[in-house]
Amino acid sequence: MQKNLLLGVEAIAQGAIDGGISGVYAYPGTPSTEITEYIQVHPEAISRGIHRSWSVNEKTAYEAALGMSYTGKRALVCMKHVGLNVAADPFMNSCVTGINGGLVLAVADDPSMHSSQNEQDSRFYGKFGMVPVLEPSNQQEAYDMVYEGLELSEALKLPVVLRVTTRLAHSRSGVERRPLKNENALALPANPKQFLLLPAFARRYYQALLAKQPEMVKRSEESPWNFTTGGKDYSLGIICCGLTYNYLMENYPGGSCPYPVLKVSQYPLPEERIRELGRKCEELLVLEEGFPLVEEQLTDFFGKGTPVMGRLSGALPRAGELNPDHVARALGREVKAGLPVPGVVANRPPALCQGCGHQDVYTALNEALEEVGHGRVFSDIGCYTLGALQPYNSIDTCVDMGASVTMAKGASDAGWRPAFAVIGDSTFTHSGITGLLDCVVEKSDVTVIILDNEAVAMTGGQDSQARGRIEDICAGVGVDPAHIRLVVPLKKNHDEMVAVIREEMAWNGVSVIIARRPCIQKIAREKREKKN
Repeated sequence: MQKNLLLGVEAIAQGAIDGGISGVYAYPGTPSTEITEYIQVHPEAISRGIHRSWSVNEKTAYEAALGMSYTGKRALVCMKHVGLNVAADPFMNSCVTGINGGLVLAVADDPSMHSSQNEQDSRFYGKFGMVPVLEPSNQQEAYDMVYEGLELSEALKLPVVLRVTTRLAHSRSGVERRPLKNENALALPANPKQFLLLPAFARRYYQALLAKQPEMVKRSEESPWNFTTGGKDYSLGIICCGLTYNYLMENYPGGSCPYPVLKVSQYPLPEERIRELGRKCEELLVLEEGFPLVEEQLTDFFGKGTPVMGRLSGALPRAGELNPDHVARALGREVKAGLPVPGVVANRPPALCQGCGHQDVYTALNEALEEVGHGRVFSDIGCYTLGALQPYNSIDTCVDMGASVTMAKGASDAGWRPAFAVIGDSTFTHSGITGLLDCVVEKSDVTVIILDNEAVAMTGGQDSQARGRIEDICAGVGVDPAHIRLVVPLKKNHDEMVAVIREEMAWNGVSVIIARRPCIQKIAREKREKKN
């Protein structure tokens, strides 16, 4: 079949469509966002009526995908690595219940933290849940692993994790498609109690999960994605996980690597293949993107026998993305230094867009806080986090989705007043509502500023689930309507915004200020689309 030039995320999406999914569920998060966006506009997905709307957060996305699986249909659920923390509860429990229709979790990790708070490695979740993890080394494997991963999921009756990283997600290569599969028919689980995790059932299902482990290892041993290439020099054996296989091969054009290489792209680890390599080689080098998951396991495998090198040993950097130069240094090969960056090139830190309403909110907030001092503004995940930088220096914390409201509450509980939370409209519906309810229940002295630009602006301008609903949500959880205030963040409204912030700061209780003005980038994008 004809090859298509696809990003890694697009290859995942195409593999899911061709693999017969009936729905994709996701919350936007770089570098996973484009998986869902690709499906949303794909003609085949539209003609089939594949579910392709955004979810309010990763937990609801995973649970909805699990619900589709319950009916016998196949589903794809997508998120970035920190999103899997949000979805961890249903994910871990679905490993115990198992699935009905095929379920693939595509999770995109972000080593080097290009747009994330940490360098989490989602392979650990797969190991923790004791389910298969697939880690492609190229775009064709990304496509094939989703296409076949849905089948693997149904064969094992378990969710399957597909783990990619930023470099693969956002690079292109030719991908050959396979025949389009029909969607599954509706069919409820053969065991009507399968999804009932009452303790009596859960204990039995957990034993069944443990009993499946040898079968998963056997499948890894036999997997075409796990293979060994021979070398003549057995002083060193190399284990490459996923994308790192390419970093090694770039050092040996034409496949001239003198050392035996084991490529690992399906987990749990193929233990016998690894032990065989360890028996033949004097020492092992583990190349893996992310945390030293495999290196740690190999240290357990070999004990004080075959030495194991990698990120833990210092042979490779402990943090950040790997690249071919890192691998070359670990192999003792010469690395050619690139040209130095000219001194006249200055760093350009990220900044809020010119004309963004968030600028006007921060300017007003700073003025309102002059009389009480700083260290009072708890913020959240979004483009408005840039308010921590100059020239604003307005926010003091940014930890995780929704933490602005609950951290402000905790600070208020400690007697630190006034306490402000600054949160975006999409983040508010993602995980800020429950924190606001806590504030209402305890009558906390907290002022919540919701920056409502009617978009998930930082990850592509998708429509916010909060659009047109924020006032009703706040009133619904119990905020006094008299203290739900609406402002329009424009320079001409500066004095009004300062006055509103000061008034609510003086109120001893829960108040919400909604600063509503559409994202200027989204407005521009919509205008371009109308012209086209």
